[in-house]
Amino acid sequence: MPQLPLHIPILFISTVLLTLYFFYRAAWGNKFFLPIACMWLLLQAGLAYSGFYEAVTAIPPRFPLLIVPVLLGIIVLFSLKTGRRFIDGLSLTQLTLLHVVRIPVEIVLYLLFVHKAVPQIMTFEGLNFDVLSGITAPVVLYIYHKKIIGNQFLLVWNILCLLLLINIVAIAILSAPTPFQKFGFEQPNVSVTHFPYVWLPCCVVPLVLLSHLAAIRQLTKTHSS
Repeated sequence: MPQLPLHIPILFISTVLLTLYFFYRAAWGNKFFLPIACMWLLLQAGLAYSGFYEAVTAIPPRFPLLIVPVLLGIIVLFSLKTGRRFIDGLSLTQLTLLHVVRIPVEIVLYLLFVHKAVPQIMTFEGLNFDVLSGITAPVVLYIYHKKIIGNQFLLVWNILCLLLLINIVAIAILSAPTPFQKFGFEQPNVSVTHFPYVWLPCCVVPLVLLSHLAAIRQLTKTHSS
């Protein structure tokens, strides 16, 4: 991992905090969210500091520990009645507004590319179009509240932005220096094995994913009722 200017981790950590803030607002200040999120972030920060994730050829692979537990948590939320009640109670406005964090995320990825920590394919100069989700989020939210568009348009927007998220996540995973690497051989994605960038796959991406899934569930229920 090359030495990076201080403004890059500061910008990224600020983005993580902003993501937590938006979701906390979406959850109407749920008292369990911030303690659980902070403990998870501290755990992953400690593992990253110890060099745990730098062993990219370790068997079994260690990278899944960044994202599999939170994905299982999302599955549990959708599986349990209390979890679905929590999801249905989230603020659709805040869930939509949360996606503006994808703008600074893309700026950070570009800066990491400039400093040879991620491949170009992971940036908006490559095959990453996720910044469009962040740019359009406040516009879509504004015209939705003005009733220029309805639930069906917002549903389609969430589905399209979810596909953009899946696209960059797949590219990021396949650009990491692992046995199944497919992209970025000249400049692999080494950032996600270091602090604070481990927080991208273990926190920011899951919250963006959950925001889309929760919004899609709410909008689908509204459309079918």
